Amino acid sequence: MASLWLRGLSCMAAFVLLCVAPLGAQDHEPTPDVTGESAPHHGHDSASSSDGWEGSKEGIAYSEFNHHLAGFFVLLIGLSELVPALRISSGNWARMLLPGALILMGVFLLVWSDHQAWPVGPMTFAQTFWGDDPEILQHKLYGMLSLTVGLIEVFRRLDRVVHAGWMAPLPAFAILGGLMLFAHSHGAHPSAQKIALDHAIMGTLAISAGSTKLVSVWLDSILSWSRARGEIVWAVFILAIGLQLLLYSE
Repeated sequence: MASLWLRGLSCMAAFVLLCVAPLGAQDHEPTPDVTGESAPHHGHDSASSSDGWEGSKEGIAYSEFNHHLAGFFVLLIGLSELVPALRISSGNWARMLLPGALILMGVFLLVWSDHQAWPVGPMTFAQTFWGDDPEILQHKLYGMLSLTVGLIEVFRRLDRVVHAGWMAPLPAFAILGGLMLFAHSHGAHPSAQKIALDHAIMGTLAISAGSTKLVSVWLDSILSWSRARGEIVWAVFILAIGLQLLLYSE
């Protein structure tokens, strides 16, 4: 059973990779300078400033699509948590929807988060993961965390890891991801203030969601607080983040 789920998730991840990688491939022609000579790109920052990607029609469409697709995955995560909390269903589809969505979102972010970054852009693997562009690094870190937590949730929900401590990575990811959003920037963007506000709202919701899930067990043990209530609140926060991502605009 476990191997079947893992093969299924691997196939879904490969499907997303094959679908989005061609879409993310951009025409990275050298940008001519004022003298008419070609000026090579040396990284995300130079590309953003020289070709006007940030705030351009193409750049906005690229960013909005990424946010909207992430919102779809986050909505799936929230739905998968709300269904059992409301005792609507206890089937395996609801249990495995969350890790599946996390894994697919992680693969997508690692592949297609930035048009200049590896593997769809001209930047090398080293320039992408060890460069000095905080936006790229954050996107890739989100992807790695999402993929890692998704795999942990697969094994936890298949009862391959049973210690209570393995429940912590999921809400911890929400809290850490929320904190990172307060420092997330899209560079020299004409809608920088609006983007910062959107990220601050999402960050607040994510921190609130993770904190609620972390303390729900503790509250259940010392107060007359039903753990199910905490799970419902957690799911509602996640759904709110997904909805905001789905409606995200620049």
